[in-house]
Amino acid sequence: MRPSESGKRVDLYGASYRNFATDLYADIRREAFGEDIGQTGWLAAEEQDLFLEWLHLSRSSQLLDLACGSGRPTLRIAQKTGCHVSGVDLHTEAVASAKASARELGYEGRTKFYQGNAAERLSFANASFDAITCIDAINHLPDRPHVLEEWRRVLKPGGCLLFTDPIMLTGPMTNAEITIRASIGLFVFVPAGYDEKLLKQAGFEVERVEDRTQNMAVNAAGWLEARAKRETDLRKIEGDEVFFGQQRFLETAAILARERRLSRFAIVARK
Repeated sequence: MRPSESGKRVDLYGASYRNFATDLYADIRREAFGEDIGQTGWLAAEEQDLFLEWLHLSRSSQLLDLACGSGRPTLRIAQKTGCHVSGVDLHTEAVASAKASARELGYEGRTKFYQGNAAERLSFANASFDAITCIDAINHLPDRPHVLEEWRRVLKPGGCLLFTDPIMLTGPMTNAEITIRASIGLFVFVPAGYDEKLLKQAGFEVERVEDRTQNMAVNAAGWLEARAKRETDLRKIEGDEVFFGQQRFLETAAILARERRLSRFAIVARK
């Protein structure tokens, strides 16, 4: 049995952030997504540009990006809109990478990155931000009603929330598929319509719900293939267990998305 079939937890994020700055990982991102914007989820540059059209950010806007990962997608928002950005991520390596990228770009004056848990109370005052984004990470936060209430607290009146939920059940899944799909961390699987219901209960007005599952299917398959081409090099630095675990995860993610059994939606709501 390969390590990927053992049902053990796969350290996808740790491996990604530890090796994030290497040419090998950059080449994989470039091949998988078409453009390397420092993503560690399903976000591609074209999709982020679409999201920016929805957000209507200006140079005076204050944006909070939760579960910001490497910070590179967050910094790309600052580059494109001129807004001020703050990022929060659980992983120390991710925050260190974000701060280093901000220094390299000369953006330290209008960017701040913090190590923290987006599932807990945020260390920001009430009504601090014009917009909040959380891309492909709300599924890792267990108490979603509390999380949404906290996000609403730090948003200014009329502020905009945009998040993607890539773990929405829209078809049957086996226990084996659920185990593999959740092998990289804590996952909360929810039915279609669940997020909209909670948003309304938290006092948000839901403005947009858009199916972005095809994006996940294409990017998961591309990521899988790009890594497979570099198997020898990746196994040297990740080890067999992590390499095969990540491959199994990506293969399962691609299949479930392609068959529309596990879907990804982008949701925009306003305070």
